Amino acid sequence: MARYTGPKSKIARKFGEAIFGDDKSFEKKNYPPGQHGQNRRRGKKSEYAVQLMEKQKAKYTYGILERQFRNLFSSANRSKGVTGEVLLQLCESRLDNVVYRMGISTSRRGARQLVSHRHITVNGELVDIPSYSLKAGDVVGVREKSKSLQTIQDSLAASNHVYEWITWNSEKKEGTFVSIPERIQIPENIKEQLIVELYSK
Repeated sequence: MARYTGPKSKIARKFGEAIFGDDKSFEKKNYPPGQHGQNRRRGKKSEYAVQLMEKQKAKYTYGILERQFRNLFSSANRSKGVTGEVLLQLCESRLDNVVYRMGISTSRRGARQLVSHRHITVNGELVDIPSYSLKAGDVVGVREKSKSLQTIQDSLAASNHVYEWITWNSEKKEGTFVSIPERIQIPENIKEQLIVELYSK
């Protein structure tokens, strides 16, 4: 299972956003990494550099590597609708992302691990593929044997986000992926049009 395993704070500092969630290191050093991070005068970025940065930000945010991300873009490009919006909707429909959104894990990286370690069910069936694409109406839950896991309990207790396209039943520890979110409902700070322009070159 290919995934990014490198430093997180350094990447967050590169983009100037805590894209991996709460990060004390980023809060202390919210300037670019490197020896001259604070003082370096950075010239105006080229159009290509801006587009590339936006694509990298999206990939790191959702924990997707290049080949998978390119495949998602190809699917979005073939679909009806605005390509950039469809791309983000496909990212949001991934099982690991929905597990994170439901509060079962505090990070997408943790959510990916829960899925791959067979703690998560979809419509009552075990699914261990983090990139599994959910459809509207799918029910995502914690496997019966895993409901007592401390890490899941702690995460659910700390979760306070509410998303219009997801419902959650705390007693059953399961939620419903009600619908594919509209762009305005997706909270990520990603300029998807720049990604479309980059891949369209």
